[in-house]
Amino acid sequence: MIYLSESDILKIGIRWNEVVDVIEEAVGDLGRKDFAQPVKPYLRYRDLKNRIIAMPAFIGGNFDVAGIKWIASFPDNINSGIPRAHSVIILNEADTGRPMAVINTALLSIIRTSAVTGLMIRYFDKVRPLGKVNVGMTGWGPIGQHHYKMCMEMFGDKIEKFFLYDLRPVNLDGMDLPGKEKIVVTDNWRDAYTQSEIFMTCTVSKAPYIDIRPPKGSLQLNISLRDYTTSIFEYVKDAIIVDDWEEVCREKTDVEMMHLDKGLQEAGTKSIVDMVTGDCMKNYAPDQPIMFNPMGMAVFDMAVAAYYLKTAKEKKIGRELD
Repeated sequence: MIYLSESDILKIGIRWNEVVDVIEEAVGDLGRKDFAQPVKPYLRYRDLKNRIIAMPAFIGGNFDVAGIKWIASFPDNINSGIPRAHSVIILNEADTGRPMAVINTALLSIIRTSAVTGLMIRYFDKVRPLGKVNVGMTGWGPIGQHHYKMCMEMFGDKIEKFFLYDLRPVNLDGMDLPGKEKIVVTDNWRDAYTQSEIFMTCTVSKAPYIDIRPPKGSLQLNISLRDYTTSIFEYVKDAIIVDDWEEVCREKTDVEMMHLDKGLQEAGTKSIVDMVTGDCMKNYAPDQPIMFNPMGMAVFDMAVAAYYLKTAKEKKIGRELD
């Protein structure tokens, strides 16, 4: 068994186009039904805003692995200088169940989340070719920062300005960021939202606050899932994409609120599989805002973990355990 730590993952590095390719290949396996993924349970106790989530899955194809991610999210950790999220992945051989690897870092989950976003932008760019666009973001924690790096590596030559907003002061001093000159720090989310053709939420918001019409033809990437009020439903109802309806329509997500308050049904949405294998984005009117809501799929975690395990073996990185 191989043990990989966060420092091992950093030694391997993040090649965003490669990781997005991994997600795209995994979506193909979903389309072929070569996967298994039970709905993930949430463990809560004492302070119920905290949670530890079990995410088991099998994915076939070239990955051919099973495994589980055990990820804790404690939002108040930030007040004590402790990361909000902690995550461990165990990978098993698909045919024998033999444990192959333990990967101990929340960074892998951040990479997976950012890569799924990258895949969405890649397909958006196919149907609505990006010229000089503005990108906006709320939330400048680890997930936001990695989304920024992904965007600049994959689409930096097409980005005019990158608007950032966070409830906490955004301090970029000393940060080695590609395209840093393009960053505009705003003092409210509305400026980032209304001036951007691509907008993403990377927050730990306790309540929805986005309550105004999205820009026409924009891509709304609802990564943190609890930032939009149901009032925006009328503007996006014809172009809502989810990663998995059964997963995302629960836990008080914006999708569940639109389901309960506005009558949104699974039949009124498209999936990430519809986007990759069916090119569903091309069927939306050019001025129609598109909204993506990803709950986070364990199959993608297993695919990304398998990619890093393979690379670690090739580079002889990691620690062999008995």
